Amino acid sequence: MKRLRISAISYLNTAPLMWDFEHGRAGDAFDISYTLPAQCAASLRAGSADIGIIPAAAYCSIPDLAIIPGVAIASRRAVRSILLVSKVPLENIRTVALDTSSMTSVALTKVLFAKWWGGRPSFSAMAPDLDKMLQQRDAGLVIGDPALQIDRARHITYDLAEEWIHFTGKPFVFAFWAARQAALRDAARDSDLALSFQQSRDHGLVPENVDQIARDWAQRLGLSETMVKDYLTHSIHYFLDTDCLAGLRLFYKYAEECGALPQVAPLQFLEGARAAAS
Repeated sequence: MKRLRISAISYLNTAPLMWDFEHGRAGDAFDISYTLPAQCAASLRAGSADIGIIPAAAYCSIPDLAIIPGVAIASRRAVRSILLVSKVPLENIRTVALDTSSMTSVALTKVLFAKWWGGRPSFSAMAPDLDKMLQQRDAGLVIGDPALQIDRARHITYDLAEEWIHFTGKPFVFAFWAARQAALRDAARDSDLALSFQQSRDHGLVPENVDQIARDWAQRLGLSETMVKDYLTHSIHYFLDTDCLAGLRLFYKYAEECGALPQVAPLQFLEGARAAAS
């Protein structure tokens, strides 16, 4: 039978989600590749991947997806890895460079300006090189591991999750697992697919496994183990719970209103071997 192809993100914040796929037997059942968030979505859209951890914004543009329930990359407080970095105060920002590695962070930036920050800055895509961004623009959006490595004492920074939560009182969902329903129909379904992803997340968050992730990634990123552990256990919320779903739907509503995203169809969730509307 066909092995399902997983497209995963090569960032620190996905390491707990991938625990069983990298350290356990779950990985034997899948073909796994690593890339950037936006490319995960592109792989699903092109049919070169069957399951991907996609930016929340990508769900709007890929038909026939089923969300794997219960698992997310979300935040209920400052996330620290999604930053708008500026050389001028917020009210003086006229030009913004966007790291387009994640469509969700780009859309969230536009929502924040349109609904709360004010002003009508011009946006342009640029590689996530902060020095070059700030040479050419007033501010730059930097996401993922590069954002964690920024010396925030040297810059004016705005944490996008913190800003969203301040204005809405709801968590923000950056990404979640989604599967192409056509691929699931063609693949073997010997086990509960959703449970496999949920258990991998749970095992990745076991304290001793978080310790191992922190040891591995601290050296890779040039950060302290303490900072990495705090980021994984406090900054990131890995559960697509009721509050997160409310925040996700509100984000889709606001993003559609300000033209940052197209209209979103009702969310479809994987339930065992079935996909059901919510």
